[in-house]
Amino acid sequence: MTTDTTTPGTDADATTHFGARTVPISQKQDLVDDVFHRVANRYDLMNDLMSGGLHRTWKDAMVSWLAPPHHGRRPFHVLDVAGGTGDIAFRIAARAEGHAKIIVCDINESMLSVGRDRAAERGLSDQVQFVVGNAEAPPFDRRQFDAYTIAFGIRNVPRIPKALAEAHRVLRPGGRFLCLEFSHVDMAGLDTVYDLFSDHVIPRIGRIVAGDDQPYKYLVESIREFPAPARFAQMITDAGFERATWRPLSGGIAAIHSAYKI
Repeated sequence: MTTDTTTPGTDADATTHFGARTVPISQKQDLVDDVFHRVANRYDLMNDLMSGGLHRTWKDAMVSWLAPPHHGRRPFHVLDVAGGTGDIAFRIAARAEGHAKIIVCDINESMLSVGRDRAAERGLSDQVQFVVGNAEAPPFDRRQFDAYTIAFGIRNVPRIPKALAEAHRVLRPGGRFLCLEFSHVDMAGLDTVYDLFSDHVIPRIGRIVAGDDQPYKYLVESIREFPAPARFAQMITDAGFERATWRPLSGGIAAIHSAYKI
């Protein structure tokens, strides 16, 4: 099942899922935005809860697969979408040894504020820029970036095909698309354990830690509604990318998707 499950008709008539609810697609972005306003200061903790702490290893694996260059005639330009707190951007900056220029584009100012503070603390404000923008209409010129990264953000986009088309637009020829996202567990036994953990443990811990279990219930449902890897790879190809592939992580709990603009 995909996040972008729309009904026939005009965009104004279309509906999509927001957790267990069906809502007008025009309302989903505001609802998602509110979720991340509420968890911005606990975002790393949220990811720890959702992944059992594995998200840190998965993000390292994503940046290792990107392998940003640390030398060359010009900086390596990266657009990191929905990465407001800077987790991926800071890893890229470290791996590129100062050779990368990264723009973090996120629709949520609360998340970006956390990221700016962290960049300043790390002395990375000259390498990492934070910009408010929507994945469906990023405020950048075509063929501007060498790489486009998005981690744990694509499933929250109301119109995923539109975001993928925009990723293709802003990349230079030869540019790389990398997406890290929760996926579909493909290991017998682990799927049952993970479902029980998601349904009963994550919302309860969210209520204790954040005082509100609703954002965590939404995030669990959004994972279930995200397309299986083969289907998502086809969506990436449909957006104009080539050589779409993926690597499952931790028994399929997450996956890294890779493709190129040729």
